[in-house]
Amino acid sequence: MSPFRYNGYVIVSAEGMLADSTGVMPDALKFRGDLTFFTAGLDRADLIVHGRHSFEDQPNSPRRKRIVLSHGIDTIAPDPDNAQATLWNPAGATFEEACAYAGIHAGTVAVIGGPAIYAMFMDRYDVFWLSQAPRVDLPDGRPCFPGVPAQSPQAILASHGLAASEVQILDAEHDVTVTAWRRT
Repeated sequence: MSPFRYNGYVIVSAEGMLADSTGVMPDALKFRGDLTFFTAGLDRADLIVHGRHSFEDQPNSPRRKRIVLSHGIDTIAPDPDNAQATLWNPAGATFEEACAYAGIHAGTVAVIGGPAIYAMFMDRYDVFWLSQAPRVDLPDGRPCFPGVPAQSPQAILASHGLAASEVQILDAEHDVTVTAWRRT
């Protein structure tokens, strides 16, 4: 049994996009309820994992231990710009080796993107928190997972052994919800 519990977090548009065509999360996808939910999840995590273009930009961000994927290094290295971050190249080291280097040996791992990073952990998630903003349209945006929009985010999660469970309303005015997709 793994010493880690893996949680994924993303908010998507009606089409399953997490960013606009330039790769930027537009203000239209930002909702106070989702931010509160996301922040609470990251505050409970022992480790944050993301690519170099993903970050949470919150007051607690500098205090959070993190692993940032980077193809600019061979294996594992300290992040010269953030003492709390470890740079990791999956082609040169395992995730467990990166965790050990970062000093994390067990606990909750929060995976916050981007699409390739989400895909790397698809078969490890204990729960994936899929927030949806169905009134936001980003038809030319960046998909949350490889395979979207040909498949929905829900279909991709289900194909990896996750099943929808509880749903929470995060913003009733805009119909924003979060669904817990749990390992079956």
